[in-house]
Amino acid sequence: MSRPASGLKARAKTPPPERSRPGPVVRLGLIQTSCGPDPEANLRKTLARAEQAARRGANIVCTQELFRSQYFCQHEDYRHFELAEPIPGPSTDAFSRLARRHGVVVVASLFERRAPGLFHNTAVVIDADGRLLGRYRKMHIPDDPLYYEKFYFTPGDLGFRAWQTRFGTIGVLICWDQWYPEAARLTALAGAQILFYPTAIGWHPAEKAELGDQQHDAWELIQRAHAVANGCFVAAVNRVGHEKIAGAPGDGLEFWGQSFVAGPSGEILARAAADREEVLVVPVDLGQVEATRTHWPFLRDRRIDAYGGLTERFLD
Repeated sequence: MSRPASGLKARAKTPPPERSRPGPVVRLGLIQTSCGPDPEANLRKTLARAEQAARRGANIVCTQELFRSQYFCQHEDYRHFELAEPIPGPSTDAFSRLARRHGVVVVASLFERRAPGLFHNTAVVIDADGRLLGRYRKMHIPDDPLYYEKFYFTPGDLGFRAWQTRFGTIGVLICWDQWYPEAARLTALAGAQILFYPTAIGWHPAEKAELGDQQHDAWELIQRAHAVANGCFVAAVNRVGHEKIAGAPGDGLEFWGQSFVAGPSGEILARAAADREEVLVVPVDLGQVEATRTHWPFLRDRRIDAYGGLTERFLD
């Protein structure tokens, strides 16, 4: 008996993931807004947008990064530590009430005051009954022009986690984490079917004409690649608008919006505008996660015995 000419020919009889049995459909609500100088006004706006998403059928609602304030990390100023709050605290209380009222899961990004002199860039996960399931503390902390986060945030110490919510198992990573395949992989291995990325990223206005498209495309591409490599959904939630912080150098930051949801094959399911506030409500079929991971068994074929070098800073 002759063998098939190639493995591809043998696989051709296997139905593609799109023909597999559908799973539960979950609607993701992404809240893309601009931010002003008043934290309470920003909170009210975000709660109103979350209510809007819930009324439109969203099951899981996610805010952008540090939605309660303008992006203060454009310079180093001790006064900005006054923006931090405890967890549980006022914002978690407000979102817990919203979650209970509408039966939605909430992912909210906050500036956490953990202890005197100890602060984190943190996202909380609140289940549909209002319970605080847990928190994720941003692991990768940038230090770049107008992104001076190392001054404000202690690196996370809770690791990469996933939470079983009423509407599926989700993981959360934050902004700079989105460039690291290790973070996405470990969160997926913890069981996440959807990776949420609360984000605050934009252009330096002086660089936009030359580098703008390249920078945005790289940002979107790396996250779509996480979806492919892990066979899961990715939801990136960015802010929008131009922000110039008093006392900060330069012309401020122009946040590029374009929040999006990508499917397990990296396809864009929905994308928000670059120049306005928007609430996206995007249905996703969680059955596609198992189907994709079965047909593209990257997790099965990983050579975990050969990856020890990943724990080294550099292989000399």
